[in-house]
Amino acid sequence: MDNLTPKEIVTYLDKYVIGQNEAKKTIAVALRNRYRRMQLTPEMQQDVTPKNILMIGSTGVGKTEIARRLAKMMNLPFIKVEASKYTEVGFVGRDVESMIRDLAATSMTLVRESENEKNKEKIENYIENKIIEKLLPPLPAGASEQKKAEYDASFARMQEKYTKGELDHLKIKVEVPNNPTMPEEGLPPQMIQVQESIVKVLGGMGKKGPEKEVTVKDAKKILASEASEKLLDEEELKSLALEKVEKGGIVFLDEIDKIAVASNSQSRQDPSKEGVQRDLLPIVEGSAVNTKLGMVNTDHILFIAAGAFHVSKPSDLMPELQGRFPLRVELNSLDEETLYRILTEPKNALIKQYEALMKVEDVELVFDEEALRAIAHYSLLANEKTEDIGARRLHTVMEKILEEISFSADEHKGESIHVDKALVEEKISKVVEDEDATRYIL
Repeated sequence: MDNLTPKEIVTYLDKYVIGQNEAKKTIAVALRNRYRRMQLTPEMQQDVTPKNILMIGSTGVGKTEIARRLAKMMNLPFIKVEASKYTEVGFVGRDVESMIRDLAATSMTLVRESENEKNKEKIENYIENKIIEKLLPPLPAGASEQKKAEYDASFARMQEKYTKGELDHLKIKVEVPNNPTMPEEGLPPQMIQVQESIVKVLGGMGKKGPEKEVTVKDAKKILASEASEKLLDEEELKSLALEKVEKGGIVFLDEIDKIAVASNSQSRQDPSKEGVQRDLLPIVEGSAVNTKLGMVNTDHILFIAAGAFHVSKPSDLMPELQGRFPLRVELNSLDEETLYRILTEPKNALIKQYEALMKVEDVELVFDEEALRAIAHYSLLANEKTEDIGARRLHTVMEKILEEISFSADEHKGESIHVDKALVEEKISKVVEDEDATRYIL
């Protein structure tokens, strides 16, 4: 799906994200340009750099949802990270280069899954043969032709039983993979490298671990990774993953406003904020980062940054960093009509989710049109009276309305429950009218 046209990308996003057409179009064009660049001559490719995007908008208007849906639709290495989780090199916490290491790991996972799918038949045959060989007594060396024929017949019978799942309950001994302890999060990069070296020396080098008795059903899962390692060339996988991350990697950098230093800020409470920006700059500009795949060049990785910018402004970011996000798109605040559409239109809209959850208890939930309009109205009112949390307000309002129905669902098996405007007003109107109650309850 990495060569969809901009219109196809927007059509896909429309199924899940209501409105915000400008943001969708900007991102769709940026993604299409990745594909266009790959069709150019190698010399021209080097000069065509990604046009990074800065999304500006309040919380709950769809910034993260657009990113989440992009991740699902694209067969490209994609990670979503929060800028506020990083610290300047030298401070305790994650350094910004770790986002590229995470992206490289995501790329490796994608490539491995893709290659496993291509070699699915070979992997399944390897697992089947390995399990049957463990269940049958080994054929002695120099066995007669008759013994070989008997063994082959037994093997064929076992294969038939294996295919039908009749061997799943039997137990066999398999070597479980050695999983050495991974380095802790939040350590400086130098310490992480030291820990990784110790892990390799003390036990990470040997691929195999102790033997363990498990059922055939569980052995299939354990042997799947062994089969993948035996049948696939690890170096080739790394090479493919490296190419994929460098040519198609996408980093969604959320909460970038949290590392901006407001110009009116008198106190420099967190000197690390500017440090994070300084550390982020070379990565966004293009640099080489050491990862488990080797050195990853970030020149052609696409960065999509997003932030609410309530306290700070985009101009509070370092000028050099601002320049690295040439495309800016402002997301609109949600009005009552948009909230109503978010409630009802997306593929797995909130209303459909609650109807499906209640169906598990054999209860049919039916929402009147007026009730849905009232939910959107009161959600907007609550957003206006207190902090605007966008579409997330719909979740709190819905929970408040359906709390009692959900709690006593077992008493209404086989029944149909109507949610009308009167019920919505009974549960919500007084809470919304009282600003203090809205602040604490909704």
